[in-house]
Amino acid sequence: MIQSIVHIALVVKEYDEAIEFYTKKLHFNLIEDTYQPEQDKRWVVVSPPGSSGTTILLAKASKQEQEPFVGNQAGGRVFLFLGTDDFWRDYEEMKSKGIEFVREPKVQDYGTVAVFKDLYGNLWDLIQFSDNHPLAKRIK
Repeated sequence: MIQSIVHIALVVKEYDEAIEFYTKKLHFNLIEDTYQPEQDKRWVVVSPPGSSGTTILLAKASKQEQEPFVGNQAGGRVFLFLGTDDFWRDYEEMKSKGIEFVREPKVQDYGTVAVFKDLYGNLWDLIQFSDNHPLAKRIK
């Protein structure tokens, strides 16, 4: 049996501002942006550069009960983990583009990591795994 997680839905305020953030500041690729007239919404999918795994579905909050989750999908915990092959390159570039880091870089047994906020306040880890970590080979 082969299975994989294809998309993770990220609730956003507006499609275009979310696309702008992910493609311009994080260099994600815009995989799909398709209008769905029957539901009056868009199917917007982005993916980190060079990634062939899980993608992010940018899902606009369309109901009042969804709005409080924009920027707080994990209740204040780190929600998503962006793996990189060069931590310091990406960290410095992200800082130069105004991305806010709320936890400075730290070297752990598993790798080098820092926590940043996306445009709505969701927390992300920027992480480069140590060479001996099981996930290191996925990002080489």
